[in-house]
Amino acid sequence: MIRNIAIVSLSSGIIGEPDVQFEAEIGLRRLKEYGLQVRFMPHALKGLEYVKAHPEKRAEDLLQAFRDPEIDMILCAIGGDDTYRLLPYLFDHDELKDAVTDKVFLGFSDTTINHLMLHKVGLRTFYGQAFFSDVCELGPEMLPYTQKYFEELIRTGHIREITPSPVWYEERESFTPEWIGKQLPPLPNHGFELLQGPPVFSGKILGGCIDTFHDCFNGERYADMPDLCEKYHLFPDAADWAGRILLLESSEEKPTPEKYRRALSYLKEAGVFEAVSGVLVGKPMDEAYAEEYRRLLIEVIDRPELPVLFNINIGHALPRCIIPFGLNAVVDAEKQSIRFDG
Repeated sequence: MIRNIAIVSLSSGIIGEPDVQFEAEIGLRRLKEYGLQVRFMPHALKGLEYVKAHPEKRAEDLLQAFRDPEIDMILCAIGGDDTYRLLPYLFDHDELKDAVTDKVFLGFSDTTINHLMLHKVGLRTFYGQAFFSDVCELGPEMLPYTQKYFEELIRTGHIREITPSPVWYEERESFTPEWIGKQLPPLPNHGFELLQGPPVFSGKILGGCIDTFHDCFNGERYADMPDLCEKYHLFPDAADWAGRILLLESSEEKPTPEKYRRALSYLKEAGVFEAVSGVLVGKPMDEAYAEEYRRLLIEVIDRPELPVLFNINIGHALPRCIIPFGLNAVVDAEKQSIRFDG
């Protein structure tokens, strides 16, 4: 059972900005209503400019959270786009390896990079939700499907099974105070979609945001990111992907089909699709380019026998489940379930 939570800003420092404090207070109140003790790490609330300028302080917060024996769970405030800059401060002298302890780590989006960092040092992590994005939901409560998995994680420290959400939601157009207490209108969901391959497959899941994977190989956003990722061997090699299930989800930037194709091609060139036992794909935010993504997955992967399951409620589309990395998963498209051992 989770009792003490540390909140870290490993990418964006937005939760420290004055104009969003009303949202942060909503989330903090909800966590306290669960009986949780909440600690913002020393630099998490320093704001956008400070957090952007000080990757070494972000790394320091993460290391301190792992070293603190009282902390049970490390919850990422939100994603962003440059957490790769923590690499030297976590790996030059085995800082992360020496600090890491068995805690729950939860985040998504740019936090994909942090999941890969923790994978390198052998920690099993949880992908799919964040403090600002989910706990601070402006509606009367957290979105029910999202809340279900968050509560399971803090109650048990595990996720046992994922099934589809009966509904989904378009992203809010505004996050101003007048939206507090207003429920998002639900839209009917249609479950997990098997695009190709056998309906039942298994393996340990690893992956994250496809935009982030694109930037691991392509320096358009940050010229030094591919070099740093290569220097620290961040992206797993083909042997590490063997038998795993690859998770992919797309960001709020709604990557164009051209960018999505490039990202898939980088993964293919890295030998990922020849190694994995299956692919899980999150519902795109607002279902943007969903049909194009379906087509590109089949076309670029070009392995009809490899199972590809689409429309998982994970990542940037609302609502969100939580997917454990590092536990054996059994995916059954016919039963519409993903079950986890351990």
